Amino acid sequence: MSYTETLTKYMTHFVGQLLYSGLEDVVISPGSRSTPLAMTFSEHSDVKHWVHVDERSAAFFALGLAKEKQRPAALVCTSGTAAANYYPAIVEAYYSRVPLVVLTADRPHELRDVGAPQSIEQTEMYGGYVKWFHDLALAEEGLMSYVRKQAARAVEESQSNHPGPVHVNIPLREPLVPDFKLEGLWKEGAKPIPKTFHGLPQISKQQAAFFEELLFSGKKGLLVCGPHTDLDLASDITNLAARAGLPILADPLSQLRAGEHDKRNIIENYDALLKSDKWKVNLQPDFIIRLGAMPVSKAYLQWVQKHGASVDHYVVDTYASYREPSGVTTQFVWSDPVKFCKKVYERIDEDHLENEWLRKWQKMNTLAKGHMLTEHDERLNEGHAVVRLSEAMPDESVLFVGNSMPIRDVDSFFMSTPKRIKILANRGANGIDGVVSTALGVAAAGQPTTLLLGDLSFFHDLNGLLLAKMHSLPITIVVINNDGGGIFSYLPQVDQRDHFEELFGTPIGIDFKAVVEMYGGTHNRVHTWASYKRSLEESYQENGLSVVEVMTNREDHVPFHKAKWQGVAEALENWDEA
Repeated sequence: MSYTETLTKYMTHFVGQLLYSGLEDVVISPGSRSTPLAMTFSEHSDVKHWVHVDERSAAFFALGLAKEKQRPAALVCTSGTAAANYYPAIVEAYYSRVPLVVLTADRPHELRDVGAPQSIEQTEMYGGYVKWFHDLALAEEGLMSYVRKQAARAVEESQSNHPGPVHVNIPLREPLVPDFKLEGLWKEGAKPIPKTFHGLPQISKQQAAFFEELLFSGKKGLLVCGPHTDLDLASDITNLAARAGLPILADPLSQLRAGEHDKRNIIENYDALLKSDKWKVNLQPDFIIRLGAMPVSKAYLQWVQKHGASVDHYVVDTYASYREPSGVTTQFVWSDPVKFCKKVYERIDEDHLENEWLRKWQKMNTLAKGHMLTEHDERLNEGHAVVRLSEAMPDESVLFVGNSMPIRDVDSFFMSTPKRIKILANRGANGIDGVVSTALGVAAAGQPTTLLLGDLSFFHDLNGLLLAKMHSLPITIVVINNDGGGIFSYLPQVDQRDHFEELFGTPIGIDFKAVVEMYGGTHNRVHTWASYKRSLEESYQENGLSVVEVMTNREDHVPFHKAKWQGVAEALENWDEA
C-alpha cells in the first residue's frame, strides 16, 4: 500500500469516526500541513464545513456553534502559530464548559525541534485548558482501529463530566494530498466505535428529604439561578419556587427572564435592590440555594460576602467543581439542576405557597422595575437601549451579549417577557475578544440572532464579520458607541485625569459604516429613539448582516446609572415608611 493510500484511509477513518460520534460542524482555517484533514472533512457530505482565514475568529465561531447547539464543534488549522491563535477561545470554552474538538496539524517528529519552517512545540500547548490531549501517531497500515478509537475518545472527552475543549495534535508527512478515488473509503478496514451513553447525576431520596425539610423549616430562603443554558430548567425551578414560596433571583443568562413559564416568583431587579445599604441588611436570608454559576451582579457577590458567616449556602452544580468565587463557606450539591428541582418539588403538595418574605421581594422588585423603566429625557442611553431592544426582538430568537457594560445593562434593564428569547454570553473568562465571531457561530446554528456589544468589543473582532459576508448569515448587531471603555468610569482610575483617557478610556474614533459595508452589511447610525426603533425594525427584515450603531455620551454613563440606583433606593425608602 502506498503512503498516499495509507494516509487517505487513515484520515477517512479518523474523520468518519468523528462524524459517527456526533460531530456536525468543523471550522477550517486554510494551510498546507492541514491539507489531509481539510480535504477529508470537505469531501464528506454529513458534516458542515466553514472556512475562516483568521484562526482566532474561527475558534470563537466554533465556540458559538457549539454553545448554541450544545454539542461539539471541531477546529482545523495548519502547524505553527496558527494553532496559537486558538488559545483565547479555548480558555473561554474551558471555563464556560463548551465542547470543542481542536485538531492541529503538525510536522512529523523528525522535523520537530530542528528549525524547520512553520514548526513550534505543539504537544500539550494549551496546558490545563484542555480536558484531554493526544499526539496522534503518524499514518501507518494497521492503525485504522487505533485512529478511530482516538477520534471517538476526542468527542467523548469533550462532552463527559463538565464539557470542554480537547486537543488532538496530528503529525503529517508529505505528500499531503489524499486520493479519494480509492475503493472502500469510509467503510473498510475498521468498525465504527459505538457512541458512549452519558447520564447526569442526581440527588437521592434522603437528600431530597433534607431540602424539603429545609424549605419548610420556617427560615427565609432564596433560590438563585446563575448563567445556565438548559432551557428545561425554567419550568422546574419555578415549580419548586411556587411550591416552597421562595423568591428566585434570576441572572439574565439563567434563561428564566424570557419565556412562557410562571414568573410570579422571579426577581429580575435584585442587582438594583442590593445596591441599597439599608436593604442589603433588611433582605438578609437564612439560606441560599444557587443553581448554576455565580450571577453577573457584583452587588449580589458583595452581598453574599457580607452575610456569608450567617447564611447557609448551597450550590447545585451538575459536575464536581468549585464555582464559588465569594469565598464563603459553601455546601456543594453535585446534581443536575433540573433533576434536583424535580426531586425536591415532587415531595411538596402545595400549589402556590405565599408568605411575607416572598411578598416583600415581589413588591420591592415591582417598585425597582417601575423606576428602572422610567425615562426622564430623550437622550440615548445604554439602559433604555436594552429595553427597546427587548421590545423589538422577534420571538424564538437569541440575544448574545458582549462583556463589560452591555451584560451589566442587560442585567439591569432586560425585564421578564413572555417572548422566547435565549440570552447567551461568553462569561467563562469574561473577555471582550471574539464576541462578534461567537455570536455569528450562534447565528450559524439557525436561530435569529441579535448581538449587543460596545464599540471596543466590536472593533476587537471585526475580522469575525467575514463569515457573515461569505455565508450571508442573518444577524442584527447593536453597537453601543460611547467612543471608549465605559466600564472603567466606575473604577478609581477615573480620577487620574492625566492618564485615564489614554490608558483606560481609549477612544478610537472609528467610522464603522465603511467597515460594515466592506463586509457587505447595512449600517445605520442612530441619534434618537425614533431612528433606533425604525433601524431595529428594518434590521429584522434583512437577510444578512445589519449593524445599528447607537451613539451615546460616555460622560452621561455613570450619572445615569447612579441616578437610577438612587431612585430605586428612594422608592424603597418611601414604601418602607408608608
